Amino acid sequence: MSAGFELDVDTQRWRRHLDTMVEATPGIVPVIKGNGYGLGRDLLAAESTRLGLGSIAVGTYNEVPEALAAFDGDVMVLTPWRPFFDHVLLDDRVIHTMGRVADIEELAAQAPGARIILEGETSMARHGLDRHELAAAVAALGDLRVEGFAIHLPLGPAGRAGGNFTEAQSWAAALEASQVDTTTLYVSHLTPAELAALRTHRPHLDVRPRIGTSLWLGDLGALSVRATVLDAHLVARGEHIGYRQRAMPRDGTLLIISGGTSHGVGLEAPKASSGAVQRGKLLAKGGLEAAGLSLSPFTIDGKQRWFAEPPHMQASMIFLPASATAPAVGDRVDVAVRFTTATFDAVNLR
Repeated sequence: MSAGFELDVDTQRWRRHLDTMVEATPGIVPVIKGNGYGLGRDLLAAESTRLGLGSIAVGTYNEVPEALAAFDGDVMVLTPWRPFFDHVLLDDRVIHTMGRVADIEELAAQAPGARIILEGETSMARHGLDRHELAAAVAALGDLRVEGFAIHLPLGPAGRAGGNFTEAQSWAAALEASQVDTTTLYVSHLTPAELAALRTHRPHLDVRPRIGTSLWLGDLGALSVRATVLDAHLVARGEHIGYRQRAMPRDGTLLIISGGTSHGVGLEAPKASSGAVQRGKLLAKGGLEAAGLSLSPFTIDGKQRWFAEPPHMQASMIFLPASATAPAVGDRVDVAVRFTTATFDAVNLR
């Protein structure tokens, strides 16, 4: 019997989505970083091989050795190379991202012949070369081999005239007008329609999208998360429970369920709020959380239930009112998770 915090994958349905998306997205480069979108980086590397793709992108240099072992093609590193990194990975399958002229000079001295991608600084304002630095970047290349040019765009067009397409067009024009010796443009966060339009407007460029979330998690119906009920106790109103000895709000059942902070339960990136109504909802939620009432990701008897106290490292305490039907010890319950922060005891391909 399963007794953990587990992800079940409808393999046929999941792979059908992957196959369809890869077929519809010429030049796609799968992004495989962090926790592998909850599925694990090795599994995603194996799927990239099955899909017949020649390159993948990882997030950091720490992820490179595992990627080289799990995948036979090229491995791009999204984090720009810096001279203070411990070492330069000289494997010829590794492609480094370069975003500063000084770093280009240093890498050219340390590892002549290394493969690189130049990155432009977009409105993300995170990494990259200003377009006025492109000439200096070319002058600093030495024997480095330029495999392409990359732009990392924001997630959406809110508040930006023309959105990501306008910015991508601007950078494509700058690349074509520059002395950078490449016609390959790596992009992120463009819709299929924007990709098609960019290719139409810039037919001399090989536009290659780097895609993670919409590839691996594009059909969430193929993925289901289950947690196991480890224990159950009847509790009375006012009874104190847990590490923090909080009083129960009413009679009910206290459920101990597999899945805690080590699995990503209760860990969520902060959300930006816009508008008075949304801010009001967040304030109300904050008030409930301050009172010890925080909504959990566990669905029991048809409703998402409340934490009895903040989740523990490997299990969570959930309060279930007496009016609800309590599951038995050993039963599995549904979990709504953010896959980018989730870690599972097992990933089961069904």
